Amino acid sequence: MHRRPRPSSASAEANRLYVWEDRVVAPRDRSRVPFARLQALVDHVWAAEGLRFPPRVRPLPAQARKTVARATRLAIEAPPELPSWVLLHELAHAMTSTAEGDNDGHGPLFVGLYLRLLVRHARMPEDELARSLRAAGIAFDPGARPAFLDG
Repeated sequence: MHRRPRPSSASAEANRLYVWEDRVVAPRDRSRVPFARLQALVDHVWAAEGLRFPPRVRPLPAQARKTVARATRLAIEAPPELPSWVLLHELAHAMTSTAEGDNDGHGPLFVGLYLRLLVRHARMPEDELARSLRAAGIAFDPGARPAFLDG
């Protein structure tokens, strides 16, 4: 789930990641994707990662005022327009979740997959991103794989 700002009870892990995104990721990618194109982009990234059965994109409920977007293994909820890096963030959540609802939150598995998506699909420099993650004290698994794959 992607929110700004985070409530004070939110985990320090998520807060560190959001600060890092605002400082490092957002300035590198100012593109925005209209809702009508989100499913096609989700399908493309999912297939490019060698996965089948992508999550379905649906509108973010109007009452989710502090939520930018949110994702589970089965669905991504988004507003009428979304920065492409936020969509990649949500895809990393979908990839680190199971249909039963288990997930990695903003842990090392999530950050590792998110890093891979930023490098492969937003063409961001892996070495610089990894270095900045380490400097921010954000753990990531460079060999991360989607949570629902066997082995």
